[in-house]
Amino acid sequence: MNRTITTYTDLRALVTHLRTLNKKYILLFAYNGTGKTRLSMEFKEAGKINVDVPLVTENNELIITETGDSLVSPDIIPDTLYFNAFTEDLFSWDNDLINDVQRVLKLNKDSRFFDGLQELEMDNKIRPILHQYADFNFKINYEEGFVIFERQELVDGTTQIVDHIKISRGEENLFIWCFFLAIAQLAIDKQERYDWVKYIYIDDPISSLDENNIIAVSCDLANMVNKESHITVIISTHHSLFFNIMYNEVNRKINNRCFFLHKKDSAGFSLQDTTDTPFFHHIAILSELKKVAESNFIYTYHFNALRTILEKTASFFGYSKIDKCIHGLDDEVLFERALNLFSHGKYSVFNPVMMSDDNKELFKRILNGFLAKYEFDIPVIFKESASTVTA
Repeated sequence: MNRTITTYTDLRALVTHLRTLNKKYILLFAYNGTGKTRLSMEFKEAGKINVDVPLVTENNELIITETGDSLVSPDIIPDTLYFNAFTEDLFSWDNDLINDVQRVLKLNKDSRFFDGLQELEMDNKIRPILHQYADFNFKINYEEGFVIFERQELVDGTTQIVDHIKISRGEENLFIWCFFLAIAQLAIDKQERYDWVKYIYIDDPISSLDENNIIAVSCDLANMVNKESHITVIISTHHSLFFNIMYNEVNRKINNRCFFLHKKDSAGFSLQDTTDTPFFHHIAILSELKKVAESNFIYTYHFNALRTILEKTASFFGYSKIDKCIHGLDDEVLFERALNLFSHGKYSVFNPVMMSDDNKELFKRILNGFLAKYEFDIPVIFKESASTVTA
């Protein structure tokens, strides 16, 4: 099967393509460090337009110049409601370091994200969504812009409501996600305050969640975006389980596209269409690592990807450690030490370092030994048959 890979010189070119697809659902899979968050922000920025808004007085009267024209000021109108790492940064903790009692989660009221919360009774819209995943409760102080969390706890043999609690990082992420879902639902339902939303862009909403919550969040999100709506939904993720659930749900719809997003170093970015066949991302990663090994452009972070493959393989076979996956290979002790060394510490995907020639050879030996041991037959759709188009 011929598989087209389209290359884009930069994020702006990629955003232009995504905006002209005219699809209801767009699903992207990409490794960490590829640029998913930057892509979501570039997409958001591309949708902003400047309009001239007449200036008015406190009595809502137009301000007129001597020539009889009304004064105007530019107003930026967006078209994208987005969830990404920047959305999470709109929430910050005040832990009451002096008294360690009045802990609250503060809202950045300068953001349009929080417009009209009280009028929309957002707490009543967030609460039923949150209680599908968590057992704590909350109160929003709309005037001062913060959230108080509370939970029922057993105190001296009596069940009491304990407020101003500090929830866990996972619970905090769940709350922020439910906050966003409540707003997204308003946009889908064409609520007047969110009638500007033409796109909903969601980037990796499942950080710090366990697998049970990941499955629940994925299914609920799929149910929401599958509703008839005027809004285009774009979802990007590096998480295989989340991607596979969303792929299976979104792929039931006709008007969709699913892609594998690659960073092409100095050559920009590429999209590989995954719509026509089931998407096995671990095979895709192995194929990419094989190409990397053949090209000899091997960076330290490629050990992270290789270790991930071994961990998934170990989990599949019920092994307690990844060393079982390289057991029986020549120099397996050396291989295990190399995997542990290069996939931790300073060898980060955010600071890629080209390997030395010796380490490149070591990487190739581990990869080729692993592929030979498990007799992977990497599908042709991820290799030479893919045609390339530059945009």
